[in-house]
Amino acid sequence: MKLILAGLFLLAVGTHAKCCNFRNFPKEAVQGAGDMWRAYSDMKEANLKESDKYFHARGRGRRDTTDQDGYGWRGNKDSAADQEANRWGRNGGDPNVYRPKGLPSKY
Repeated sequence: MKLILAGLFLLAVGTHAKCCNFRNFPKEAVQGAGDMWRAYSDMKEANLKESDKYFHARGRGRRDTTDQDGYGWRGNKDSAADQEANRWGRNGGDPNVYRPKGLPSKY
């Protein structure tokens, strides 16, 4: 069983290495985590209703474990909108598309 899991892991890593620059992965993972942390911290500080989509897009599409696929506490409609904002940010879209009225310019 361990051999099968190790083989699957190596296959996944090899597949990822072919399609992406695997050497940059650790650096990009750290940068992405930093982006997500800043977006989350700013969202908490702003404390503005209806600003979560903006911060999802700005955080470069962080994955929410609490509301993916509608299984979270907010439901399908809100989860789908969050995932759309995630994709927008991941693909380099301007997060200001989701900027709510009243959000201070420092964000």
